[in-house]
Amino acid sequence: MEDRRGRWLCLPLLVALLFLFVLYQSAGPGGSCPSAPVPPAAPGPAPGASPCASGVIHSAPPQLARRRRRGHQPQPLHREPPALVLRLAALSGGGGGGGAPHPPLFGLSELCRRVRFDMRGLDVMVFLHIQKTGGTTFGRHLVRNIRLEQPCFCRPGQKKCACHRPGAAASAGGDENARSAGGPGDQGDTWLFSRFSTGWSCGLHADWTELTSCVPAAMERRGGCPANRTRRNFYYITMLRDPVSRYLSEWKHVQRGATWKTSLHMCDGRSPTPEELPMCYLGDDWSGVSLEEFMNCSHNLANNRQVRMLADLSLVGCYNLTFMNESERNTILLQSARNNLKNMAFFGLTEFQRKTQYLFERTFNLEFISPFTQYNITRASNVDISESVRQHIEELNFLDMQLYEYAKDLFLQRFQYAKLEEHEQNRQKRREERKVLRVQKVQGWGKEDEVEEIAVTEDYNSQVERW
Repeated sequence: MEDRRGRWLCLPLLVALLFLFVLYQSAGPGGSCPSAPVPPAAPGPAPGASPCASGVIHSAPPQLARRRRRGHQPQPLHREPPALVLRLAALSGGGGGGGAPHPPLFGLSELCRRVRFDMRGLDVMVFLHIQKTGGTTFGRHLVRNIRLEQPCFCRPGQKKCACHRPGAAASAGGDENARSAGGPGDQGDTWLFSRFSTGWSCGLHADWTELTSCVPAAMERRGGCPANRTRRNFYYITMLRDPVSRYLSEWKHVQRGATWKTSLHMCDGRSPTPEELPMCYLGDDWSGVSLEEFMNCSHNLANNRQVRMLADLSLVGCYNLTFMNESERNTILLQSARNNLKNMAFFGLTEFQRKTQYLFERTFNLEFISPFTQYNITRASNVDISESVRQHIEELNFLDMQLYEYAKDLFLQRFQYAKLEEHEQNRQKRREERKVLRVQKVQGWGKEDEVEEIAVTEDYNSQVERW
């Protein structure tokens, strides 16, 4: 009987100890996110190939026995810190209770994004620009709004800017004419691969499948491979947008005459045949198309565009729809797009401009000169559609809807984690400052006692002399 009573008395004590342990972890410095190390080197190039032809691709790991893969992923080198993970779970609505289900809690390797972007070395930031996601605005921020040691050189009236590495402009030409965007001096090594720096070097609005196959060779052609350095690190970034808003924006853009029909859509070394990728319209463009007609084209590339542009299309036979059944194809495409997005160095959301700016700055340790602006009034927002039309658009973009929900959960949890981490770092900094002040105060008290003792001794000696 006494034994049983003793065990019951120990239970509250154990709970209290557990609570103190969690409290200690929360207060400790273990919640910090260390800077990511330099990514592991990719295997050497094939015999006879240029040493710059291969590089590290910060994107998805191998999937479903893929026949070709051009890069390796940095391995997570840090364990889950209990403090921030527990707090993030609480912020996400976890911890039980009868509330609404919370978003999935991602691991630290997915939440913590820090890259040691070596702008002076061979690192390259690759911007995957998906149509009508705010990519034009974000692309301009990259070439005009980042505080850099050597800013991109943008000539008035030209879209492209020369974004040379710090100290590299002289080797690329040096004078103003050579450094002008689009001129001969622009064909040098650059830290940014985007529409506004290198142009559409891999095709108009190249997707993930095209970029990962094309970018290493495109960078090699620019002639920026020093003889003593043999590997590049490619950091992929992109922007996503709410699928319904993006779809309506693309419709309005096509209605005004846009086509993107010069896009290559390269996959496994070739472009799709007209049978694999038929056109939705006859003539030069689809200007004046109604929303109903736009939605009724079953092979419209606007449908699920974000998933298609982020997935590895070679996994599903590229644009050959007879390669596998539709259900299996959709499952693989969605999973591939999620993996590639999750493993990119960074992605932002059009609907969260300030958060996008904050996460980019923390990821790359770069700073924008002026803050991003949130535009709530767009052409898509001015389109008045019925609930049934909205549902139809969501059905046409059901893969994009699932991808965006996943992306939004991950994005917001990354933002929450970064804010918590910043709070912990500031608290630790204040704690260290208080510790230094206490030491200085103690040392100051010691000096005051010393001075007082010397003064008393001198006063006593002077009195003795007078006596």
